[in-house]
Amino acid sequence: MNYPESTYEILAFKALKREVTDAWMEWAIEMIENGYETEHLLVLAGISKPYNQFYLDELTAKVFQELALDWSSQQEVLSNYSAYLAGEALDGKRSYREVLRTLKDICIELNYEETLMDFYLLFFALDDLVSLEKQVYWPNATRENINEIIADYFRSWRDEQYGRENSNR
Repeated sequence: MNYPESTYEILAFKALKREVTDAWMEWAIEMIENGYETEHLLVLAGISKPYNQFYLDELTAKVFQELALDWSSQQEVLSNYSAYLAGEALDGKRSYREVLRTLKDICIELNYEETLMDFYLLFFALDDLVSLEKQVYWPNATRENINEIIADYFRSWRDEQYGRENSNR
């Protein structure tokens, strides 16, 4: 994808049928700043509160069509989004806990989606180890090594997903 990385998040929001928020307008502005200028993207960048979600649902569909952004495969979109979030955590832009919480919540929202279960388990392993000596969610994870385990998992996941995306081109 040659779009700004925040596009992964916006695609995930669309695939999950999330309401349009300020983040969408910020993304539209970022897209325009990066040279993507379409009729409906310009309109989206200028939207202000209060938001009409019915109108914005139609508008964002038009924006995605103009930009040839496909959100039809929820699993693919979420794999890319989780790889993006893992990269954000590895780059220090988001905390491990924040990323794991986001992906754990999506896992639950999607009825314990199998491809996201490791994030769910890592979240609860980390959460337990904040206040307890032991956890039962991730084999051999301790207070001393949980951050290393998470970093290794994030690196592996990100590399696998980004490699898969590049091979699909």
